[in-house]
Parts: sequence; structure tokens; C-alpha cells
Amino acid sequence: MIRAACLYILFALLSPVLYAAPVTYAITPDKTSIGLSWRAFGHDFSQARLQGVTGTVTLNPDEDRDDRIEVNIPVGTLVASNSLLTWQLKSDLFFDAERYPQIHFVSTRVASLGDGNYRIFGVLTVKNVSRPVVMLASLDSGKTIDPALRSLALHASTAISRSAFGMDRLVGVVDDRVNIALAIAAQAR
Repeated sequence: MIRAACLYILFALLSPVLYAAPVTYAITPDKTSIGLSWRAFGHDFSQARLQGVTGTVTLNPDEDRDDRIEVNIPVGTLVASNSLLTWQLKSDLFFDAERYPQIHFVSTRVASLGDGNYRIFGVLTVKNVSRPVVMLASLDSGKTIDPALRSLALHASTAISRSAFGMDRLVGVVDDRVNIALAIAAQAR
């Protein structure tokens, strides 16, 4: 009897059914965008948007060490408030889209803060320069991860120093700090 009980407990502890498995979501490019904003000329806020974002979001509601986020952003999709600014941002003054067509982010850790909020640690690569970044993120409506859901919406934000990524032109008129806002929609694979 004791032996059967021990076997049952061992089986229960090792059974994968009792533990939630990570769920991987593919980013939906047409429903995902990245917004950039910065101060220029001492007071004006300028903005640009990037689309065509691809990648994956893997989340495990029971074990955040399984969580991973990888995002690829095509610089060629960048659109600013006017055509001159769009051209400048894509030129070698800033992103140099011809030589560096992709921006890449990969998480190193995703820490759950509870109530559908996360702190995402990772590495951002722009113009072949990689730097650590930390983002604050939340699921739509503060939802928690439910493996039964087939989609998710994740909003994240951070700020970077553009000069840290080799974009140090026009420092007298354009602030170094760039705010980044991500709106990611993804579907379970």
C-alpha cells in the first residue's frame, strides 16, 4: 500500500499534465507597431513608426524562466511625420537603413510582476551595436497568461540613448533620449 502511494506521488510529481507548458506566439506583423518619440529643437516632440515587425513571444504562466521574446524590426518600414524626416531617419544620419536593414531585440529574462505586468531584460541591436535594455510591459487589460487563449496583446515601453547605438548626429538640436513604445499582437502557433 505504501509502495503504491509512493509510486502515485512520484507519477504525479513527474506528470507533465500537471504543469503548464510554455506557449509560443508568432507576432502578427500587420497588427504590431513600434513607436519612437524624442524632443527636437528644445521643445517639439517628433515621432516615427515602424511596422512589419516579426518574431515570437514565448510565455509560461508557471515558470518565467521559460519566457522568451525575440523581435525583428525592418528599418525600411519607418515612417515619420513628414517625408524629409523619414528620409533623414533612414539615411546614414541616423539608422542607415541601407547598410543596417534590421533592428533586433532578444530577451535575456522576462520577470512577472503580477497582474499581467512584466519587466523584460534583453539586448537591443541597432546598426550592429548591441546594448542591454529593460522594458516595462503589460498584457492587454492586465490579463494573465492563459494557455487556452490563442492570441495576446502586449504593450511595452523603454527609453534608449541614441548615441549609444552610433546615432550621435545633430546632438545640438535633437535630444539623445528616444522613447520606444511597442504594441505587439501575436497568435499562438
